[in-house]
Amino acid sequence: MTSVLRHHCLRALGTGALSMALLAGGTAGALAAGSAASPADGTATISAKADKSEVKAGDQVVFTGRTKGLKIGDPLVLQHEKSGKWTSLRATSKIKKGSSYALIARLNTKGTEHLRVASLHSSGKVYSPTVTVKVN
Repeated sequence: MTSVLRHHCLRALGTGALSMALLAGGTAGALAAGSAASPADGTATISAKADKSEVKAGDQVVFTGRTKGLKIGDPLVLQHEKSGKWTSLRATSKIKKGSSYALIARLNTKGTEHLRVASLHSSGKVYSPTVTVKVN
């Protein structure tokens, strides 16, 4: 009974902290605080890194990273932010042995691209932090 009560108290405390983050730092700060949970508590994560930070339109960019809490063979997709909405690009990959992945994409739209790697994990959607690539 004590552990159940402790669990409920901790959950309420976590909810309160997330609410304070929403009020103090806006939605972006709260989402960052909410997605920073460690895989030890069962949360899945994806890291992402682009091999180039600036490319010419039409050039390839390789995105690599590691996953935690996702299964080998799970599909991943590269997404970009356009007009405030995240849309999937044609670049896809699967998680390899060792929980790593590599995605190859051609970026054709000139300007600054905000990109992330997404997985439709069985327990919900999982996203990497945003990676920025400048396309000239």
